[in-house]
Amino acid sequence: MIDRRLITNFDWTLLGSTLLLTSLGVLNLYSASYSFSSGSTPVFLKQVYYILMGLTAILGILQIDYKKLERYAYWIYGFSVLLLVAVLVVGKTGGGARRWIGIGGLTYQPSELMKLSLILALAKYFHNRNNIGGYQLRELGIPFLLVGVPTILIMKQPDLGTALILLSLFVTIVFFARVRLKSLIIAGVLAAGSAPVLWHFMKDYQKKRLLTFLNPEFDALGSGYHIIQSKIAVGSGKVLGKGFLSGTQSQLQFLPEHHTDFIFSVLAEEWGFMGSMVVVLGFLFLVLWGASISKECKDKFGTLLSFGIVAMIAWHFLINIGMVVGLLPVVGVPLPFFSYGGSFVITVMMGIGLLLNIRMRRFM
Repeated sequence: MIDRRLITNFDWTLLGSTLLLTSLGVLNLYSASYSFSSGSTPVFLKQVYYILMGLTAILGILQIDYKKLERYAYWIYGFSVLLLVAVLVVGKTGGGARRWIGIGGLTYQPSELMKLSLILALAKYFHNRNNIGGYQLRELGIPFLLVGVPTILIMKQPDLGTALILLSLFVTIVFFARVRLKSLIIAGVLAAGSAPVLWHFMKDYQKKRLLTFLNPEFDALGSGYHIIQSKIAVGSGKVLGKGFLSGTQSQLQFLPEHHTDFIFSVLAEEWGFMGSMVVVLGFLFLVLWGASISKECKDKFGTLLSFGIVAMIAWHFLINIGMVVGLLPVVGVPLPFFSYGGSFVITVMMGIGLLLNIRMRRFM
């Protein structure tokens, strides 16, 4: 029998805001893919299928008490690492990268599952090792290993954007768990010293993206083309935009990847500053609401887990928006609820499911 308290404490606000952003995303994706000349299933319709799969995943997650996930956190993490290894061995290649695994007639990107797996593993680690005075650097050896192994595997695919998300999640959760100031300084010095090593492992096109971030016109028809076209699209939207289905940069396909990484550029061109602010405020509300769930949680594992999920959504949003307006390098980070992609959509919806799960059981 279902406990009535679970139904009473269900967070309709979180679900409603998620569905609202998702609906806006589908509408925007319809416009972004409107000019596609393809006889296959429309991109926006595939996105609807992925969303339905994500909602099904939410229903499944709600049936399990999130506290039970702590017991299997490391097992889930280990399974995700094995999938990343499998990608490098038998994965499918597309766009010069090997990131997907074929499952039946479908393809899945294991690096997306790793985001949630890392959050679970870090939440379990810090929950089991409570340190009121703050963690020292030597106590962060296992967390560094937990983030280091998948980051290296993902960089070999290569996928710089997802690797940066994992590192961002790691830093955010570690800060939230509290680390001593001396340890932070040492870690910062070590991170700065490792930058040349990271540069060595990066592909040539990734290096060009970082260089053209400082001067896009340096290679206007090459690595700087994406950001130049994105700035044109965002700027041409002005205050009220050009109107639905009327964005020239996207409809005439000057804007590359306008249904994935640069989907926000389509929104800004068609709906302008006002429409963009509606979406930005929607994300801000979702993040603050998710943070309140973390604050109200009664156990440390749930607090860390919910905070990590909120951080995952926030980092994707901040990096993607910064990327399309030229404030950050182009690293291929999608926008939650808006960018096309089955693996990413399902991962974000699973994260929302975990937040709903934690909210429902906060008084139990």
